[in-house]
Amino acid sequence: MPFPETIGFIGTGTITDAMVRGLLVEPAAGPQIIVSQRGADISAKLASEFPRVRVSADNQAIVDGCDTVVLAIRPQVAEDVVRPLKFRDGQKVISVIAATDRPTLLAWIGPGVHLTQAIPLPFVARRKGVTAVFPADAETAAIFDVLGNAVECETKAEYDLLAAASALMATYFGIMHRTTEWLAQNGLPEEKGRAYLAPLFAGLSEAALLAGPKVDFVEMSREFATKGGLNEQVFRDFDKTGGTDALTRALDRVLERINR
Repeated sequence: MPFPETIGFIGTGTITDAMVRGLLVEPAAGPQIIVSQRGADISAKLASEFPRVRVSADNQAIVDGCDTVVLAIRPQVAEDVVRPLKFRDGQKVISVIAATDRPTLLAWIGPGVHLTQAIPLPFVARRKGVTAVFPADAETAAIFDVLGNAVECETKAEYDLLAAASALMATYFGIMHRTTEWLAQNGLPEEKGRAYLAPLFAGLSEAALLAGPKVDFVEMSREFATKGGLNEQVFRDFDKTGGTDALTRALDRVLERINR
């Protein structure tokens, strides 16, 4: 699949920073990149670190000068930024704007573009990100496969479900934080708790990855829970005291918000 020669980013925040770093870390994926001046500190730093990065104060010049344009703008200001821009028929546009559906984007951009949506996470900076892409699109997937791996969604429902699941990141770290607090309350210094928990959780994630895409998480839970043992006890307590129900309700509420 041919890789775009030029990629432009309109909006230069955390996700643009992560994507550009992931694309240009050695061995670089190859594209010339133009970033908007909005987010001046980040754009200036990227340009100083990577010779392939150029900064433009003119968003229309980015659209005109790039094969692929990534829209990475906060949803609160996205319409004001995007509507005045003139895109070419068939131009590749990737939106990473949160909580903004495809019909709305096309109303702003125009129907003639080749539009995909994606949910990149900060880990793409280390080429470790998993990114949901909708609709399924080989060219967009090729970009995010460089940055980790892409999951191409056949339907909007699939894409929205993965978007909801990605909202678990803060909860993941929240569990680690609460456990560190509990350890400290019982006499273990916080730095030792963090030093233990981070690789413990990383090891569990690695085990799931090594098990492959057909991994059965129920079976893995049983594998890591000796019958009558401590892991089994904690999961049963979590489930019986409402933890599973609370998690399901939270995901349901996130999905409702996405679908508004």
